[in-house]
Amino acid sequence: MDLIVQAIATVLDYVLTAYLWIVIISALLSWVNPDPYNPIVRFLRGVTEPVFYKVRSWIPFAVVGGFDLSPIVVILAIQVCKIVVVGNLYRLAFSIGSGMTM
Repeated sequence: MDLIVQAIATVLDYVLTAYLWIVIISALLSWVNPDPYNPIVRFLRGVTEPVFYKVRSWIPFAVVGGFDLSPIVVILAIQVCKIVVVGNLYRLAFSIGSGMTM
């Protein structure tokens, strides 16, 4: 059972890390205004814009002086999830594993 929880924690950590990089790349691309018909740009926008829109609707100060802070909020949320959820899953896996050896 501990290996299953550890595997879930590892996969969740990888998914959150991948999405973190997608958010960072999408934010950097917004500075250079790339071709909107590029498939990579369309993918990045399609994956991140719904989340950015939710953040902008929940937090009214996410756009300050024309500068969009929603990627920063999403990055912070991802980091909190990695620390809290993934960390607790790893601790749970460790406690299950050490409890079975006793």
